[in-house]
Amino acid sequence: MELESPRGPCPGQNLSDLLQQFTCQGAPGRSGVAQDSTVQELDALIGTADWPALLQGDPGIPQALGQVARTLCGQAAPPKEEDGRSAPAPRGAERAARIGAVFLGLLEKMEAAKGSLGPAAVMPALRPAAPHIYIFSVTHSQEQPWTSPASQKAAQEVLALLLRVADCGSVAEFLRGETEDQAGRFTAVMGLLKPELNKESWKNNPATKHAFSWTLHQVTRPWLSHHLERILPPSLLISDDYQTENKILGVHCLHHIVLNVPAADLRQFNRAQVLYHALFNHLYTPEPDLIQAVLECLLDLFPALERPLQWKAPEPRPTGPCDDVLQLILTHMEPEYRLLLRRTYARNLPAFVERLGILTVRHLKRLEQVIVGYLEVYDGPEEEARLRILETLKLTIQHCWPRIPCRLEIFLKALLKLVCDIVRDQSLTPEPVKAALLQGAIDCLTVLDHCSSGQVTSLLAKPLQSCKDDKILDCIRKVQQLSGRTTHAGT
Repeated sequence: MELESPRGPCPGQNLSDLLQQFTCQGAPGRSGVAQDSTVQELDALIGTADWPALLQGDPGIPQALGQVARTLCGQAAPPKEEDGRSAPAPRGAERAARIGAVFLGLLEKMEAAKGSLGPAAVMPALRPAAPHIYIFSVTHSQEQPWTSPASQKAAQEVLALLLRVADCGSVAEFLRGETEDQAGRFTAVMGLLKPELNKESWKNNPATKHAFSWTLHQVTRPWLSHHLERILPPSLLISDDYQTENKILGVHCLHHIVLNVPAADLRQFNRAQVLYHALFNHLYTPEPDLIQAVLECLLDLFPALERPLQWKAPEPRPTGPCDDVLQLILTHMEPEYRLLLRRTYARNLPAFVERLGILTVRHLKRLEQVIVGYLEVYDGPEEEARLRILETLKLTIQHCWPRIPCRLEIFLKALLKLVCDIVRDQSLTPEPVKAALLQGAIDCLTVLDHCSSGQVTSLLAKPLQSCKDDKILDCIRKVQQLSGRTTHAGT
């Protein structure tokens, strides 16, 4: 049935009936031109309606608004990957901007009606439509292949007005509720996203994963733990994809869950172990960004995996997941020649040594080889890998000091060689970076001297007499001063 240009509801016909007819006209099966025409007519109908009277006298308005919002949100959705060629991105963005204008008009009417009737009369009518309007806003508010500046602006304005009408100060409050006992819209939003987040269909709509991820990151503890069954499976599904971009997105979702769900809830039903195995498998992929995301997540997951154990002295302490991960990292680090991966591994190594503490001695032999090997290799102007390795060496000496004296000669040679290389470096390395490397080497020599009862300063006495380079002499004197053991040759 074709409708004439609306001039308000016809006698004897409720506006809710007209809205449902427009919903049928805007169904996905119709052509794009017909849908655009329907959107224009719907915008005019919303603008001419007497909303205060309708909200009080038409009981079908909430359901009708929910159906209209669902239909409009579906029309504005990016083209599916399987038929992406049938709807060019510019045309889709233009339609999204027009649909955003319709939502803006509707929300403006709701806001005006709320001023005259009060929130109690307006919010029940808007409640079924609010999750759909939110998903539209999140889908189009950021720069994506399916958006344009106009559609982004419209979506951002819709979201801001939605929050204002709902009396919410932020997106987080809109989703979780004002207090822990107050229900928000997170459950409803996840209910709408759930059908598109299964193994068969989650890639059809390219915006679904971004809407899920962005929404998930808005909700923190203590609210997030109430929704664990809804958010964990989609996060694992996205992280298990073959595309690196999706893996990283999924790992970021898992990391947010780890940070905002109590450890007791993660241990329940063996969830922490499931997370650990899913993350551990990613460590075999040579993708620096993915490795970085996985290691950061694992470091925050370890406390939930490794409960404090009662250790009996005669028995060896059991190894844990942190040991397994560090062993694999060191295995990968030793032969690695790609600079980005070397920097990624070195960046995270200090955190593992800090977490294991004295138990790092289990890995000391391989750790020694990695430290010496990485100190020898120039890492570019920023020298990130060598700076992190120096930090790792300092922590290793501090935590494993009983086992260090037998390795004194190895570490001392490596550090002195590093000092000489830095002093003689004629590359483009900035002076602040060289200064940071020298200071790191001095710190390592100082703690090495402390744990060896002054052997370092004794061994450095002879080079101090024969060395002619002022910068190297200055480093040796600083080590003596920091150690509190100044020799006659060094004064």
